[in-house]
Amino acid sequence: MTKESGEFSFRHPVEVRFRDIDIAGHAHHAQALIYFEEARAAYWREVVGRRGLDDVDYIMAEIRVRYHQRVRWPGRVSVGVRVRRLGKRHFEMEYAVEDEGGELLVSGDTVQIMYDYDASSSKAIPPEVRERIEALEGAFGPGGRPVEGGES
Repeated sequence: MTKESGEFSFRHPVEVRFRDIDIAGHAHHAQALIYFEEARAAYWREVVGRRGLDDVDYIMAEIRVRYHQRVRWPGRVSVGVRVRRLGKRHFEMEYAVEDEGGELLVSGDTVQIMYDYDASSSKAIPPEVRERIEALEGAFGPGGRPVEGGES
């Protein structure tokens, strides 16, 4: 499901912190969600252009994590993140957490739903958000799937 690391247009570095480590000597399994979150927040800021906490206008609907190798301290990981599917009201993201040597440690995916917190309801993905994502990821066709070659 996860493409090779070279196919992620956006990567975010994350320090493996001492507090991440559990009694087994590697990052606790829940830390993968934090690494995903840090990369997703960076993507939302840098790609989508939404910089503040009030600019986060989605909610988490689903998360799946796959563990491939142990995440060890000290170290730094690189989290590749991209939008895999862009629907009318939701988007799916894919993640690859790699060590400094490029070894895949953790992978996963999430589903987010655009959300209007004032109205307490889902909303359509704003055109400017769609445009900024497509500027990095390429065009998305019917069914929200990427279009080969970036053509719509």
